[in-house]
Amino acid sequence: MFNNCAGHGDFQRYRGYCSRRLRRLRKTLNFKMGNRHKFTGKKVTEEILSDNRYLLLILMDAERAWSYAMQLKQEANTEPRKRFHLLSRLRKAVKHAEELERLCESNRVDAKTKLEAQAYMAYLTGMLRFEHQEWKAAMEAFNKCKTIYEKLANAFTEEQAVLYNQRVEEISPNIRYCAYNIGDQSAMNELMQMRLRSGGTEGLLAEKLEALITQTRAKQAATMSEVEWRGRTVPVKIDKVRIFLLGLADNEAAIAQAENEETKERLFESLLSECRDAIQAVREELKPDQKQREHSLENDSGKVSNIQYLHSYLTYIKLSTAIKRNESMAKSLQKALLQQQRSDEDGKRSPRPQDLIRLYDIILQNLVELTQLPGLEEDKNFQKEIGLKTLVYKAYRCFFIAQSYVLVKKWSEALVLYERVLKYAREVQSGAGAHRNSLKELPDVQDLITQVNAEKYSLQAAAILDANDPHETESPSQVKDGKPLSERFETFCLDPSLVSKQVSLVHFPPGFQPIPCKPLFFDLALNHVAFPPLEDKVEQKAKSGLTGYIKGIFGFKS
Repeated sequence: MFNNCAGHGDFQRYRGYCSRRLRRLRKTLNFKMGNRHKFTGKKVTEEILSDNRYLLLILMDAERAWSYAMQLKQEANTEPRKRFHLLSRLRKAVKHAEELERLCESNRVDAKTKLEAQAYMAYLTGMLRFEHQEWKAAMEAFNKCKTIYEKLANAFTEEQAVLYNQRVEEISPNIRYCAYNIGDQSAMNELMQMRLRSGGTEGLLAEKLEALITQTRAKQAATMSEVEWRGRTVPVKIDKVRIFLLGLADNEAAIAQAENEETKERLFESLLSECRDAIQAVREELKPDQKQREHSLENDSGKVSNIQYLHSYLTYIKLSTAIKRNESMAKSLQKALLQQQRSDEDGKRSPRPQDLIRLYDIILQNLVELTQLPGLEEDKNFQKEIGLKTLVYKAYRCFFIAQSYVLVKKWSEALVLYERVLKYAREVQSGAGAHRNSLKELPDVQDLITQVNAEKYSLQAAAILDANDPHETESPSQVKDGKPLSERFETFCLDPSLVSKQVSLVHFPPGFQPIPCKPLFFDLALNHVAFPPLEDKVEQKAKSGLTGYIKGIFGFKS
C-alpha cells in the first residue's frame, strides 16, 4: 500500500494522478474542503477511521508532494533555483507522512499497516536529509526503512516478499552513498558493483553516483600516463580517454557477470557510448595535429604517430565490443530458435535463421574494418588472427543461410552450403596453430562440424521423402500446365495456390472466338434507275436571278 508508484519516471503524470485520486476520494467520502467560495480546512482524526479510505487521503497528499519534488529535481538540472521549491515540497511530504504514522498508531489499524507507515515515514525523512546532505541522519532513516521492509518480506508470502525486497534494493545504493560520504571508503566499491550488476543506476542516485565514479576515476587517471597495446607503448594525455581506459576492465567484468540478456545489452550500450566519446576526444586532437602527422609519416617510413595509434586502439575496442555484443545476441537467438524447434508456440514473432544471418553480416563487416586500422597493416599476427576469426563467422553465417534454404525445401542449395561450412571449419582447424589462444572466446568449430554432419543426413532424408510424396509430385504438374480451375474439374489435386491471393479460376480476359458476321445490304437497283430530266427547272431558276430582283425594286411584276 505504502509504495511510491512512479516507477515509470514520469513524475508530472503521477502527480496529476494523485490529484485526481484525491478529488475522487473526497467526493466519495463527502470530505470536502469547503466550497468554491470559501475554504474550510478539515483534518482526519482517529474517530473517523472506520473507513480505510481516510488514510488514503493523507497518503495521496504525501505522494503528490513527493512526486512534485521529484519532478522539480529533474528540472533543477537546468534551473538551479527550483531546488528551493524541491526542498519545500519534500518537507510537505514528510509532514503528511508524520500525520499518517500518527493516525496508524490507532487500535483500528493492523500491525502490517503500522509497519508500512513507519517505513514510509523513514523513507521520506531519509530523502529530505539526503537532499540537505545530512548524510548521517539520512543513513539512519534509510537503515530504519530497510530493516522494516526486510522484516515484512520475511513475514509474508513470496509474492508479497518480492515487492518488499524490491524496495530494499532501491534503498541500498542510497545507504552506501551516505556511508561513502561519511568516510567509509569500501562503500565506493559496493556502489560500483551495484551499478554494474543493474546495468546502470536509475532514479535519484543516478546522477550523483555517475559523477562520483567519474571523479574517482579521474583521481586514478592522474597517475596514468601511457598504455601498451600490441608491443607499442603510447602516451595518453587526454583525461576522458584515461577515465575510459581505467573503467574498461570493470565494464568488461560486469558484462561477463550479467545475470540476464537485457542487463548485458544495457552494459554493452553503455560501454560503446563511452568508447565513442573517447574516440571523439582523440579526433579533436587529431585535427590540429594533421600536418605534424603527415611529416612524421614521411620521417618514420610509414609508422603512424602516437595519437593516431591511440585512435586505432580505441577503434579496435569499439569494434571488438560491437562484435561481442552481436555474438551475444546471436547466441540468445540460437537458443530461441532451438526452443522453437522443440515446441512451437503462437503469439510473439518467432526467430528465423535470417535474423542470425544479418548479425553475422555485421560481424564480418566489423572484422573488415579491423584489418584496415592505421598502424596494423604490417602486423602479420594481427592480420592472421582476424583472418581466422573471419573464417569462423563465415562458417556460421553460411550454416544459417543453409538453414534458411532448408525451410523453403531447396535441398541442393542447402547441401552445397553445408559443404562450404565444412570447408571453412577445416581451414580454421588447420590454420589455428599458434593462434589457438585468440580463438578461445570464439564459438567452437568442432561443434559446428558435428552439427553440420547431422544436418546433412537429415537433409538427405527429407529430400528423399519429399521426392516420394505423391501430392508433391502431382500438384506442381498441374501448376506448370497453367490450366485454370474451370478446365480441370475432372482431375483432383492439392493445389496450394487456390487459397492464395493469386488463384487461377478462369482465363481472364477471355480469348477471342470466331462468330458469323452481320449481313451487308447493297443497293443494286440504283445503277439501273433513270431519273427524270431537270433542265427546265434549272433554266427557270436562272432567269429569275438579277432581272427579277430589279423588277421587284421598281414594282414591275410579270
